Amino acid sequence: MYNGVNLDKLKEECGVVGIYHDSPEETARLVYYGLYALQHRGQESAGIAVNDGIKCNHYKGMGLVSEVFDDARLKEMKGHIGIGHVRYSTAGESYVGNAQPLVVRYRGGTIAMAHNGNLTNASKIRSRLEDDGLVFQTTIDSEVIVNLIARYSNEGVIAAIERTMGLIKGAYALTIMTEEELIGVRDPLGLRPLSLGKIGDNYALASESCAFDVMGATLIREVEPGEIIKINKNGIESTKYKNVGRRASCIFEYIYFARPDSILDGVSVYEARKNAGKLLALEHPVEADVVIAVPDSSIPSAVGYAEASGIPFGEGLIKNRYIGRTFIQPTQSMREIAVRLKLNPLKQNVEGKRVIMIDDSIVRGTTSKRLVKSLKNAGAKEVHVRVSSPPVAFSCYFGIDTPDKNQLIGGVKTVEQIRKIIEADSLGYISLEGLVKSTTLPKENLCLACFNGDYPIPVPNPEEKAFARYIGGE
Repeated sequence: MYNGVNLDKLKEECGVVGIYHDSPEETARLVYYGLYALQHRGQESAGIAVNDGIKCNHYKGMGLVSEVFDDARLKEMKGHIGIGHVRYSTAGESYVGNAQPLVVRYRGGTIAMAHNGNLTNASKIRSRLEDDGLVFQTTIDSEVIVNLIARYSNEGVIAAIERTMGLIKGAYALTIMTEEELIGVRDPLGLRPLSLGKIGDNYALASESCAFDVMGATLIREVEPGEIIKINKNGIESTKYKNVGRRASCIFEYIYFARPDSILDGVSVYEARKNAGKLLALEHPVEADVVIAVPDSSIPSAVGYAEASGIPFGEGLIKNRYIGRTFIQPTQSMREIAVRLKLNPLKQNVEGKRVIMIDDSIVRGTTSKRLVKSLKNAGAKEVHVRVSSPPVAFSCYFGIDTPDKNQLIGGVKTVEQIRKIIEADSLGYISLEGLVKSTTLPKENLCLACFNGDYPIPVPNPEEKAFARYIGGE
């Protein structure tokens, strides 16, 4: 269910954590801390699974990490290996059966798996498996992956993973646990992030390096696209999947999804966002009195814009961080109240001033319009909107909950039309070239499909709404 005041943001992906630890009493708690750090990647459900070499103990529930787990629950979960997951469903039903990790029993024991990403061919594979008599317990595409691995497990887990990678298409970062091993897998394009860290003599995996900071681990490196990392009592072993093509890391990690204190593909997310703000100021200057941000992800870009333009940065919108996750607004008046509950103008800083409002993206335009109106109601003389990403014009099929193309304002309206809709005095988006430059990464190493429609792998007809509703079972 959409948080009614976040209709102008693409929905979070999911977060995964894994740890191989020599203290069975600490494993679950460390996974918990890692998930806590990744809470921004999904607030719908959370789960942890641990294995002591004999049995797998797992628990998952709906809600935030702190709502699902308490001290008593964590003390019950002992094992030298653990994995965890926080979820935002990009499709499929929202209920505890779809929460992760998924645990499958097979002839060799158990396989537990946590998945961030989407498969583009999950429905076809699922149909074939169902024709063979397999009964699915969830409506998510992640179950396709774990069942394929279990199906080919007689070949060995790594061989089974490689065979599975040969069948599935799309985006995935996986943490997998057996009785003896922790395994990390990143899709051949590197669409979804996954990092390797170390805690003393122990190893950890996580979607973002910020999880390692909380866990007391240090970042070793990114898991490479197409890489399979196996961790057991003998240490680390790396296998590279043979069919690795171009790299295509998701650009939206740098724009919005990742925490600013994370390092992705060797790049500081904070610095990338700050760079985008500086370039945005050069591309779309305007005379004004103050630069403000739509908190929190836009703050680094606003700081960069202020530095490059010489216009002071100030707080203009105060964020209420305690609003309910599923706050519903059935009427227009209620929706207006919802915006004020979430983001309220700081009148002292905007009254009588020409304001530059920095946002990281505009998806539908609804929230942007309400924020511009609220700033003007608070006395702002002018509101100039600057966006640190280009117009979002195409749907994503790789793990981000993107509305259908006809609901993407950047896909159906010109910049001037959008300006009129949101009632801003001016509107400027960073260029695609500027955005790429801000990351310091080569353009060919990034997935930019949500802006230019250049998908790194074939996808079904983007206009097929039925497919758009299926994507994302992670």
